[in-house]
Amino acid sequence: MSAYDAVFVGSGINSLVGAAVLAKAGWKVCVFERNSWLGGSIRTAEITEPGFRHDLFSGWHPLFAGSEAYALLKTDLQARGLEYLNTEYPTASLFPDGSAAFLSTSHEKNREHFEALKPGDGIAWEEIVSAFGRKADIAFGLLGTELWSRDGVRLVLKALRRFRTQGTLEFASELLSSSREWLTGNFSSERIHGLFAPWVLHTGLGPDQAGSGFMNKLIAFALQMGGMPVPKGGGSRLAESLVQVIRDLGGECHSDTHVNKVLVKSGVAVGVRTRGADFEARRAVLCCVTPQQLYLDLLDRGVAPDWVVKSSRHFRYGRGDMQIHLALSEPPHWPGRDGRFMNTAMIHVSSGLNGVSRAVNEAERGLLPADPTVVVGQPTAVDASRAPTGKWIFWIQLQELPTHPIGDAADKLEVSRGTWTEKLREEFADRALGKLMKQIPNLDSVIRKRVVLSPADLEASNINLVGGDPYAGSCAPGQFFVLRPLPGLPHHRTPISNLYHIGASTHPGPGLHGASGLMAAKQILGVRKMRQLFSS
Repeated sequence: MSAYDAVFVGSGINSLVGAAVLAKAGWKVCVFERNSWLGGSIRTAEITEPGFRHDLFSGWHPLFAGSEAYALLKTDLQARGLEYLNTEYPTASLFPDGSAAFLSTSHEKNREHFEALKPGDGIAWEEIVSAFGRKADIAFGLLGTELWSRDGVRLVLKALRRFRTQGTLEFASELLSSSREWLTGNFSSERIHGLFAPWVLHTGLGPDQAGSGFMNKLIAFALQMGGMPVPKGGGSRLAESLVQVIRDLGGECHSDTHVNKVLVKSGVAVGVRTRGADFEARRAVLCCVTPQQLYLDLLDRGVAPDWVVKSSRHFRYGRGDMQIHLALSEPPHWPGRDGRFMNTAMIHVSSGLNGVSRAVNEAERGLLPADPTVVVGQPTAVDASRAPTGKWIFWIQLQELPTHPIGDAADKLEVSRGTWTEKLREEFADRALGKLMKQIPNLDSVIRKRVVLSPADLEASNINLVGGDPYAGSCAPGQFFVLRPLPGLPHHRTPISNLYHIGASTHPGPGLHGASGLMAAKQILGVRKMRQLFSS
């Protein structure tokens, strides 16, 4: 039986970050991945035509580029070819009347733009950025710290010392605010509302849900500070660089290898079983899976406490997601030929705050939205190498979809038995593209080929994306922060010794950041060893 110090189940960003850190500490690590590629939801492929490099699932790396994991591994990754590219305009929103709002990486430009949209809104943005900047370390610390730990206690004490009791309680109130409350309470311009409101969809929330206001504010601040970087050549460059770090340090990464059991002896995880063999893990097993996979599938009955098994059954998943990948024969003609559009990484085409709210409400009632928010990513606006010279790529995401549709809010599409058929997938993609074609006059004539992935297709590609939920579990307040992954398990250790739970279903939740893998590695190695590894 092959033996390792640590075995990782799944090769998502959290596994690769954790494995790279442990490998740098001298551990012999092994990563097993059931799919044919390494990287989980990071995959770049020429799925439309040769020369068009599409990121099939996740496509943007602002969280990773600004993360502690990248700061620690940056030199290693750059030495293996990882290069990030960026643009001045991370995001914009386009509205039905052809008007738009933009966010730049220049604070001064944003202040002037917002003031032009509505007098007073530029000043409001100035005040918001200034106030958030004074507590940014606390806000981002919530997403980068193992909260149920000494570090978590230190973070709370830091907040109390700085803000006193009243200020800390006000901050706690901010954590539970909705996007609508934040936007309408600070900005008069509906275009600014429509600029920021769609971003809560990228957290799996809706603009009227508790917690969406804090996430909205945090994302807006992060976009201005860091933009929307992407790896040159495609997102898979990050996964490839991490894999190379692991292998160069003596570790192993294997695709097409399905782990179907975590081996436990006397309450201690000692290895894993694949369809072909058993593999010993002398010091740790780390599973990048959902709670249901871990406690209902990978562990034998009776190994985990009954209350954990019961709680895992109640883990909730969010709305479904659709991806549309377009290869274009020429760049799009955005309204007014505004040059800013061509330099914007991600454009939301929506009817504004109420449009997003309406579409979310329809999806959560099992209906296909009549007017979905269309998220248009433009990788070629940041990285020209993604397409042949003179050509363009659209990375389109629709995040307001029911996992099991029972009807159509527009009463036009036939929905059968709550399933995503190929016919329904293509018809709904037609609805989204039809909305874009009303805004982009040349779009219909320049589409060379399209590939559409429904929520059912996403689940088939990655078992963590249950029901097509790209965030591997709802991020509503009842299942976030110290309540993620499960009430009573607010950390990455599990009730089984040497078994760790990482990934988007655990704190700090979804997003391409690698934080849970890093947190688990820190717990395993300890503060002193981490300082020795990265003190330089």
